[in-house]
Amino acid sequence: MNHFQAIDHIGIAVNDIDEAVAFYAATFGVDHWERIELPDRAMRVAIAQYGESAVELIAPTSPEAAFAKYLADKGPGMHHIAYRVADIVATLADLKTQGLRLIDEVPRPGLHGTLVAFVHPKATLGTLIELVQHR
Repeated sequence: MNHFQAIDHIGIAVNDIDEAVAFYAATFGVDHWERIELPDRAMRVAIAQYGESAVELIAPTSPEAAFAKYLADKGPGMHHIAYRVADIVATLADLKTQGLRLIDEVPRPGLHGTLVAFVHPKATLGTLIELVQHR
């Protein structure tokens, strides 16, 4: 069963949002970023939408950010790919039935009123996968 509807976004871990936004503007002409502060998650986000997909820059504001260790160990770069799904609960149930290791067994609130859940990279050929359901 194909659960994926589209690529929702590509998440890129960066050390500094302002520096990364400036790089994308100077190098690729991308100058339309929505910036979001998420103090409860110890992170800052900048999103540039392209049709149905987006680039999401994520930077930690403290070592408590979920991806801070990843960034410290691996450096800046692609952190995750997010796929849009119609029914995140059914998708998670199907993946669990298949024996895949899930980071989130139940969806949690995401940006812009979405529901999100992550699938562990050890279960997905080394890529952290985020599932996103738009409401």
